[in-house]
Amino acid sequence: MADTDADARYKVEEKSTVEAALFAASEPLTAGEIAERTGLDISIIRYAVKDLRMEYDMRDSAIVISAIDGKYRMQLRSEYQKYSGVFAVPEFPVGVMRTLSTIAYNQPVLQSQIVKVRGPRGYSDIATLVDAGYVYSKPKGQSYELTTTKKFSEDFGVGSTRPEDVKEWILKNSKGIVQRKSPAESPADVVEDNEETPSE
Repeated sequence: MADTDADARYKVEEKSTVEAALFAASEPLTAGEIAERTGLDISIIRYAVKDLRMEYDMRDSAIVISAIDGKYRMQLRSEYQKYSGVFAVPEFPVGVMRTLSTIAYNQPVLQSQIVKVRGPRGYSDIATLVDAGYVYSKPKGQSYELTTTKKFSEDFGVGSTRPEDVKEWILKNSKGIVQRKSPAESPADVVEDNEETPSE
């Protein structure tokens, strides 16, 4: 009975812990690295990886655990890797995320206003965000009017595309889009009242 209980604990604890470690890792891990971070015995980790690989194979999972040069990595099977770029949320530098939050918080907002508060880097940040499909830009006067897109709301789990709802979401979930230096710091740069659009 003791062996059965131990085996059951392995099934629900050790294997799940190893699976979680591989899922969360941003780079391949050795059994030793997993052991160091989880406190599990290396032999148990290797057994768990073997068990997980068999489990994924038996149910034809889209996920596999590769083992190259003694390092393990959870990844999509080759035939499914074409979908990773379609659904993955890209990781942007903090500065780009700050520009994105500023646009989302103040939208609709002119590009000239974003550049005024974010500096010259605003131009390249906006281009990056437009290319990623998170910001929509349309000509307005001598500048461009910027708004966030449906893709932005879907990928970040906002739940709405209405500007007021997006603004409220940023206030509540600012850590998910840009880190604040202190709780009192605004999650986005606040743009002054909309400037008059220059006549052409």
